[in-house]
Amino acid sequence: MGPAAFTAAWALATARQPNYSFANEHISGLAAPDAQAPAVMTAGFVALGAGTMVFASQLERRLGGPGRSGVGPLLLGLSGAATIAAGVLRRDRMSNYPMPGDALEPQSWRNDGHDLASVIGHVSAGVGMLALAARFTREPGWRGLAGPVATTVAASTALMAAFARDVTRPGNGIVQRVGISVPVTAMAMVAWKLLRDPEAPQRAAGGSSR
Repeated sequence: MGPAAFTAAWALATARQPNYSFANEHISGLAAPDAQAPAVMTAGFVALGAGTMVFASQLERRLGGPGRSGVGPLLLGLSGAATIAAGVLRRDRMSNYPMPGDALEPQSWRNDGHDLASVIGHVSAGVGMLALAARFTREPGWRGLAGPVATTVAASTALMAAFARDVTRPGNGIVQRVGISVPVTAMAMVAWKLLRDPEAPQRAAGGSSR
């Protein structure tokens, strides 16, 4: 539910923001104090973060618990917590492009915290999903997900690296949205498999340890 809620939040907040440039503006600006529907976007961040933490907890349990599950679930849990922090620590302003005559003040500590939390969230999610891909290669019935998960991490890393090189570059709003949606989709794939056969990873983990 977290990925769907986050996507719905930025889509709804975008629709409610007059003269908003989907291609150029960043998602987090929709939670800024001067946005039209900041509570909607903040709720989306919290829903994604909480959903990721629940997903990580369930995945750890199904993969045999701490120690046997590897570091993937732990890093995903960290990513979820960082996502919540990024939503609570909002950006100072909605737009990346100040209007002529706007007073430009130094970036606040809250905005700095948002930026740091965002980086931690992206990095821990990427490394966590790579660790899961490696773990899945040892699980009968789950090896088929290892390749797609690793591929989505590589694609997301390339996109977010391009985004970070010049965060105000025209078109970066699209780059960011795709870069975030790709790994979130990979997490949704794993979650869907867990829902379809909730005991499969536990059985696999038990069998592989013998």
